[in-house]
Amino acid sequence: MTSTSTPPGLARFNALEEHAAFAALHEACASTAWARRLLAARPYTTSDDLYAASDAAMAELTAEDLAEAMAGHPPIGRPKEDDPTSAREQRGMAGATEELKAEMLELNLAYQEKFGHVFLICATGRTGEQMRDAVKERIGNAPEQEREIVRTELGKINRIRLARLVEED
Repeated sequence: MTSTSTPPGLARFNALEEHAAFAALHEACASTAWARRLLAARPYTTSDDLYAASDAAMAELTAEDLAEAMAGHPPIGRPKEDDPTSAREQRGMAGATEELKAEMLELNLAYQEKFGHVFLICATGRTGEQMRDAVKERIGNAPEQEREIVRTELGKINRIRLARLVEED
């Protein structure tokens, strides 16, 4: 394979019918606006082109678009039973003590009451304690500051999910 050829997973994504590509993108991120922007920019030559398009689309999301994206994420420590992606991403909470799980539930509820949405963090590779410390630190943020942190965290999650989508052979 030469460096100029499109990787097989990305070529497969580029070749998907529009509705199938939209569904794959919407599974990665529940923001319709984000998915539509990425869909409109197909085909992608490299995975980096796709990630750059994702970052650019994320930067343009309105508060409503961000709310839609966040609605697709379960609370930390409570992945949906039928969602292997969130379970894999939140693996750091799987072995947490009952005490830590109870503390995260309490913190999640307090955060949600303050900001009106779930606490969102790129949980991949983080321990339960690291996620707890992050929510404790971020709960004191102003809503505008927290919205931009959430935007950044969503961007990280989207990149990981997109990589999984297009880098599989």
